Amino acid sequence: MKLSLLGTGDAIGTPKVGCSCPQCSYALHNGISRMRTSILLEINKRHILIDTSPDLRTQLLRVGSPHIDAVIWTHGHYDHYAGYGEFYRIQQPPAVYASSATLSYCSQFFNFLTFKQHPIESFNPFNLFGVRITLFPVNHPPSPTYGVIMECDGIVIGYTSDTRIDIPEKSRTLLYGINLLLIDAIVPPELHFHKHMNYDEACQLAIDLNVDNFRCVHLSHMIPWTLSHLGKDFETFEW
Repeated sequence: MKLSLLGTGDAIGTPKVGCSCPQCSYALHNGISRMRTSILLEINKRHILIDTSPDLRTQLLRVGSPHIDAVIWTHGHYDHYAGYGEFYRIQQPPAVYASSATLSYCSQFFNFLTFKQHPIESFNPFNLFGVRITLFPVNHPPSPTYGVIMECDGIVIGYTSDTRIDIPEKSRTLLYGINLLLIDAIVPPELHFHKHMNYDEACQLAIDLNVDNFRCVHLSHMIPWTLSHLGKDFETFEW
């Protein structure tokens, strides 16, 4: 099993267009970026995409243009679903798995595509190509938003998606002691954003959950490049 971080940025990405802050200036000078957050899971030569970011075309080209066999949407915000249109005239649009509310909202923007939709209930595991997938609710008002648990061959990976630190207790239980946690951390410690975690909150949650390893994702251009446990675009993990 192989997991790739196709992007680790927030809805704006880094560098931010027109911004000359230290982080954006450093990114421009060094030719680096944080594309919008999206995750690729490869298992038995099949590919599952978690969220379809607006940067999807570039992201898929960078990892060798794999055929995508299934998509999971965590919620109906632009930076998490808008890239699905990139499948137009590229491949048969893959089936999408998401909550009923997310499917209903997002599918209206892709009326030029025909694709299979699979409504999924939270805490109700399903199987994709040998991976046991569970969606669980997080707290990202006002949009109904879900994290994702991925289990295969004794390895458990969790993705919190966009969320505040007050994740429901039943959802936190699923994340306890897992092998790898990908966790929303949109702003640096000195700032607070009512719909997301800051860096310190994300790190503290990972510690409280006693996970083996974690990476902060969904990072804004305000996050310094030097902090520890930051996910990097195209970082990979293999088991």
